[in-house]
Amino acid sequence: MPLSRQDIVRLYFEYVDHRDVRLMDLYTDDVELLFPKFGSGKGKADMQRFGEKMGTMLNWLKHDIEGLHIIEAGDTVVVEGRVWGEMSDGTAFPDGTVSQGRFCNVFEFEGDLIRAVRIYEDPDFPSTDQVRIDALR
Repeated sequence: MPLSRQDIVRLYFEYVDHRDVRLMDLYTDDVELLFPKFGSGKGKADMQRFGEKMGTMLNWLKHDIEGLHIIEAGDTVVVEGRVWGEMSDGTAFPDGTVSQGRFCNVFEFEGDLIRAVRIYEDPDFPSTDQVRIDALR
């Protein structure tokens, strides 16, 4: 029995958390990516480059896969959830004060493959962007 799109999304987060190369098998060849501060990318090579950059910033990452809130409409799956982790310098996040570890991803599917993923999450995981924190608090 084929996996549902919601199951594929859960698998996506599992693969991300474990830095599993099978993540690339979930994408179309021309997959599109959007992530704050990274910008946009197209194709598996850009997805790989994004993963490598994130891998240099993070020691580990853990999504609350069981607690994901998933909405499916046509070829689009929207996911809201929580994430925890540790930066490469050992700083844990979220801090629970400014950063809350919340994210929202919008996936577009082509059949059972992800053709686009837009990740809406503040990449200042450990709350070090003091200029904007001070301006907003």
